[in-house]
Amino acid sequence: MTTVTEVRAEILTVPLKSGPITVEQEEFSRVELADIPLPPPSKEPTEVLNVDKPTPDYHVPRDPRLIRLTGVHPFNVEPPLTALYNEGFLTSPELFYVRNHGPVPLVKDEDIPNWEISIEGLVEKPLVLNFRQILQQYDQITAPITMVCAGNRRKEQNTVRKSKGFSWGSAGLSTALWTGPMMADILRSAKPLRKAKYVCMEGADKLPNGYYGTSVKLNWAMDPNRGIMLAHKMNGESLRPDHGRPLRAVVPGQIGGRSVKWLKKLILTDAPSDNWYHIYDNRVLPTMVSPEMSASDPNWWRDDRYAIYDLNVNSAVAYPQHKEMLDLSLAGPTYIVKGYAYAGGGRRITRVEISLDKGKTWRLADITYAEDKYREFEGDLFGGKVDMSWRETCFCWIFWSLDIAIPELANTDAILVRAMDEALSIQPRDMYWSVLGMMNNPWFRVSITKENGMLFFEHPTDPTGPGGWMERVKKAGGDLANGNWGERHEGEEPAVPEVEKEINMKKEGVTRVIDLQEFKSNSSEEKPWFIVNGEVYDGTAFLEGHPGGAQSIISSAGLDVSEDFLAIHSETAKKMMPDYHIGTMDKASLEALKNDNAPESSEPRAEFLQSRAWSKMTLTKKTEVSWDTRIFTFQLEHDKQTLGLPIGQHLMIKVPDPASSTESILRSYTPISETSQKGTMDLLVKIYFDTPTQKGGKMTTALEKLPLGSAIDCKGPTGRFEYLGHGKVLVSGKERAVRSFKMICGGTGITPVFQVLRAVMQDQADPTTCVVLNGNRQEEDILCRTELDAFAAMDNKKCQIVHTLTKAPDSWTGRRGRISEDMLREFAVNDGESMVLVCGPEAMEKSARRILLAQGWAESDLHFF
Repeated sequence: MTTVTEVRAEILTVPLKSGPITVEQEEFSRVELADIPLPPPSKEPTEVLNVDKPTPDYHVPRDPRLIRLTGVHPFNVEPPLTALYNEGFLTSPELFYVRNHGPVPLVKDEDIPNWEISIEGLVEKPLVLNFRQILQQYDQITAPITMVCAGNRRKEQNTVRKSKGFSWGSAGLSTALWTGPMMADILRSAKPLRKAKYVCMEGADKLPNGYYGTSVKLNWAMDPNRGIMLAHKMNGESLRPDHGRPLRAVVPGQIGGRSVKWLKKLILTDAPSDNWYHIYDNRVLPTMVSPEMSASDPNWWRDDRYAIYDLNVNSAVAYPQHKEMLDLSLAGPTYIVKGYAYAGGGRRITRVEISLDKGKTWRLADITYAEDKYREFEGDLFGGKVDMSWRETCFCWIFWSLDIAIPELANTDAILVRAMDEALSIQPRDMYWSVLGMMNNPWFRVSITKENGMLFFEHPTDPTGPGGWMERVKKAGGDLANGNWGERHEGEEPAVPEVEKEINMKKEGVTRVIDLQEFKSNSSEEKPWFIVNGEVYDGTAFLEGHPGGAQSIISSAGLDVSEDFLAIHSETAKKMMPDYHIGTMDKASLEALKNDNAPESSEPRAEFLQSRAWSKMTLTKKTEVSWDTRIFTFQLEHDKQTLGLPIGQHLMIKVPDPASSTESILRSYTPISETSQKGTMDLLVKIYFDTPTQKGGKMTTALEKLPLGSAIDCKGPTGRFEYLGHGKVLVSGKERAVRSFKMICGGTGITPVFQVLRAVMQDQADPTTCVVLNGNRQEEDILCRTELDAFAAMDNKKCQIVHTLTKAPDSWTGRRGRISEDMLREFAVNDGESMVLVCGPEAMEKSARRILLAQGWAESDLHFF
């Protein structure tokens, strides 16, 4: 039996087309003689960080120095700018920036030799090549190439006005030596047809909208000057998981989003890719297009004029560092200002200019072209031929520097930097804001503040959190888009900050005074009265339309919710409140209500939930169910405590909003843990991630970003329905008996249904029968499937499970399509002693209600969780 170690050794010693890999020491000896830049010392991480263990990337070791930009998962990071610059021309794999849209595919060592890519579409000879063939049958080349994320420096745009993208600092780029075959050689093997114009690429990373994919023009891929390749090594070692292990595309001179990782397909077409990520990502829409306009009109995204391919010219300062302080009494005669610059499309950076007087005059910086060293080198490097002597295209960043006299630094308030390429494209002075915040490249400005003999340097933004001169200026009331970096022009009067108007939430003319007795008698799920700032509101009319769901209103019934309401709701919501205002609570009743809702005892409770007070539970574990579904395990107050949630009911949870330091998010959930479970609660949640055209689920993404050890607030139980057992149910306090349940659900709507179904099936003496119609998009979206199918196997007369899929694979043998009128007529038969339980997406619930009522069911027989 072949061991993993043997397989890894075999992979690393596969003979390459351009010759076997030379012994490392001998190779480095030759390299040093040629005086070409070598990779920096590198130490591959071997331990998975604790923060990654509960995520889909539990198998990926990472360097803890990387700055996470999108919470814990997916993994989108940049290195600290100083550490990146100090590594030199080449970047170690562990500090190389990472842009992942979702989970990293798990590729085991033993699977790599047989990793396959297909070459298909408009070709005469479709091919499937495995990893061995790619290494053995094609010439291998090695070349230095800089990768840059199109979002590099995006935090500057987000500070001016929030875009749809997350906040990259100025270290969203890295450079490595890439080894592999030219893409052109691979494509020639399949013999492209004359009408083929584009190469569409697709990776193995499965995402909310399919596999990641994009395209470039075929003539670019076939042009040796463009240098487009497939890479299996970076800096002489096999690709690491975050960088596309085992095979990726590398498209020099273009944005990183075109260099598809975990490559599986090359598809030749006559039009650009129709992949969702090609259309709705990596575009610079016109600056007047707002997020709302782009969401309402998809034509903005389908106009290929706005797609980004070549990088634009850009630069940044590495030294002085952000927040660096210079003691003038200890400084030498000069200070060396240093940084990087890059251009796109193979164009060379021809000048970098520095200004100390707001752009009135400029001086030239010195430039180091490390890439040119490789043009002088002939031979093999890391198993690939270095063949750049004939090529004039430039695909790497340059480092620049300039000595500045200390008195000059002390007499200016900022260092300005701009770069130009050989096409005379130059960085603009002003920002071009766009809805995705991409390709940000205005002059890079480092502000200088002088105080007590010290110079304090600030970069525009700080990727680690708040900070940077842009944020400081904005907080001071400066207009960052005024062409003067937010500072007032000469003679310009300071802007007078607008006084925030207090929103009147009371209805004009209402003078009614409400006492405690009246308030309590009108505080129920059917008539949810609540208090905000001493005023009484009736939420009945808003039960259907509340964005947080009716449960958000119901859970407030009978309570003073001033703190939660004011923290959560927008100005728009507050302006609506007069419509629901019914009177003022007298002061004595307010005080009495406060005392009435106070905890009765400090003794540990047997049951965790309290209906009139928030209790805290702690996140201790995250378990991946699928790429977008998690089980969150929370620790209760003590190990012998049960949750205290009746079967079929819900609890409210309150989680801090990661987008705000003051607001919280409230939602109603049904856990999947047993009602008898002690010490912990398990919550099954489907994560609705952000997309370029649609904001993700506010609560689900907040839960996804919640670090282990975080506390959340819970309150309950809530809900009109409760299953008492043996066919007895309680609906709005009234008991009734049923002989069967028809359960209709979709997605995570399975959770309240599952609680009732489990109670029926675990009690062998319970004669109630159940039919479950469970609708989903794909087979992997079916939640709790093992448990559901196990219940059906226990007693198929007592329990019938019907799965139906709207996007079923050819191998699927179950039902297809949505839960339809015919399906409900077949499985939801009204025998006069049944009840229908429904939970799922709003569209599904509305459709089910309409069909069931038309088929003769009474409204009182339907319960919607």
